[in-house]
Amino acid sequence: MHNLTENRELADLLFPDVSKTPEYYELLYPKRKLPEGAKVTRFAPSPTGYVHMGSLYASLVSERLAHQSNGLFFLRVEDTDRRREVEGGVTNIVRSLFRFGINFDEGVTDVGSEKGSYGPYKQSERTEIYKVFAKHLVEKGFAYPCFCSEEDLNKIRALQEERKLNIGYYGEYAVHRNFTIEQVKEELSRRKPFVLRVKAPQNPDRRFILKDLIKGDVEMPENDQDMVLLKSDGLPTYHFAHVVDDHLMRTTHVTRGDEWLPSAPLHVQLFEMFEWEKPYFAHISPVMKLEGNSKRKLSKRKDPEADVSFYHEQGFPGISVIEYLVNLINSNFEEWRRDNPKEPNTNFKIELGKMSVSGAMFDIVKLTDISRDIIALMSEEEVYNMSLKWAEEYDPELWALLLRDEKYARSIFRIDRGGEKPRKDISKWLDVKPYVFYFFDELFDKDVKKGYNFQETICREEVRRVLAEYARVYNHNDDKDMWFNRVKEFCEAIGYSKNIKDFKKNPEAYKGHVGDVTGIIRVAMTNRRNTPDLYEIMQVIGERKVIERLHNMI
Repeated sequence: MHNLTENRELADLLFPDVSKTPEYYELLYPKRKLPEGAKVTRFAPSPTGYVHMGSLYASLVSERLAHQSNGLFFLRVEDTDRRREVEGGVTNIVRSLFRFGINFDEGVTDVGSEKGSYGPYKQSERTEIYKVFAKHLVEKGFAYPCFCSEEDLNKIRALQEERKLNIGYYGEYAVHRNFTIEQVKEELSRRKPFVLRVKAPQNPDRRFILKDLIKGDVEMPENDQDMVLLKSDGLPTYHFAHVVDDHLMRTTHVTRGDEWLPSAPLHVQLFEMFEWEKPYFAHISPVMKLEGNSKRKLSKRKDPEADVSFYHEQGFPGISVIEYLVNLINSNFEEWRRDNPKEPNTNFKIELGKMSVSGAMFDIVKLTDISRDIIALMSEEEVYNMSLKWAEEYDPELWALLLRDEKYARSIFRIDRGGEKPRKDISKWLDVKPYVFYFFDELFDKDVKKGYNFQETICREEVRRVLAEYARVYNHNDDKDMWFNRVKEFCEAIGYSKNIKDFKKNPEAYKGHVGDVTGIIRVAMTNRRNTPDLYEIMQVIGERKVIERLHNMI
């Protein structure tokens, strides 16, 4: 079937209903008009609905490459494998990524909607396009029909195993590769289903070198397998569909997991068969996790943090997760962040050549620390709004409490916020309830029923005495300095040192020091030994509640 006329006859035989030509689609999807150096990238998931942390990581790389070069980033859904499709999967993927600030310029926006003029962006809606280009490959003599049944393929496999050969459809085992047009007609007349296979060059000793933007030059054997391009139901395989789509959507940089690296020789082969300009390839190593002394991939089965929904449920702000992932993409981001503490992380330019070749090491503790730093710099309005939105979905009790008196709730988040050294009590919205519980009587009363958290070294009678005396001198109208001076005077009056230095010099002369006294008051107010500023807490909860809590304890 090397004869051009025969190739065309075969193409018409296999695709009688295909009338459009590749030129039609080249005109329909022209080269994009973008600034020089602009990159066109994509994220192309299957519609399983599940978004792995590694996928978020890879999509962030693609998004940053595009947007930092004034380019374009699109979402394509690769849904030609119907077995993997989950109802609502597309919606979940789009919403999951949006929560982390991953925004697409084009592509699928929901189940039935998309934006951009290079669509459809769902592969299942592009079958006509694939058939046009499949027919073109047949015309050029680069593809042919294979009528093997599952049973036939199993026999070939068994024979190869017995002979200790590479498994696959190639060389003498590619039984339909050199069928004449008459033989093909005969198979079609018997209504035998067929797949379309690529006619790979038979050069098993020839080496292929991929210039990968992350891994450098990677040398592999050239592809000699006649891989399936179109399945018997007419739907394309991933290998074929994404090559056609990346060309027509004018993708300049293909960033994807390095599990696809062994397929790169086939993909480049297809670009060359079509005589298309090849995109740049960047194969990303998987996100790793330390287990004991060894590294392993972050696992969907073993690690709850592998699923990006985990971060939403826990209440990590999307910006915290992204900040951490930028740190994983390029380790020099940490130094940049120290030099630019208030710049948005989008101002940091990522570099593929500085990415880890062996796989970035995921550390939930470091992510939590980064998130704590980010939330500490947020305004009280941001903290209130974000924790309220999270609580509406995940903690109805907290949501109702924050909504009951918005002014009161906001004043809670104002404590110790701003200034040069803000407190870092909150690393995620799940931490908010334990942080604010003592401002709400229903939560505080439930907590103290389990017992008060006073220091074991101070007896209960002394606690009662200190609080009873303090209730007599407390003045809610004092400013902060007046309040603390009054506490120090009060300490002297009841036998405590008004500063720690004097106590350390002569501990026998005192019952304790000012820290012990404020510690007793703090536990009476909050049932916690470590809290934000005590004076501010008492101002927010109000005079009536302060006196009430002192008397309840006494």
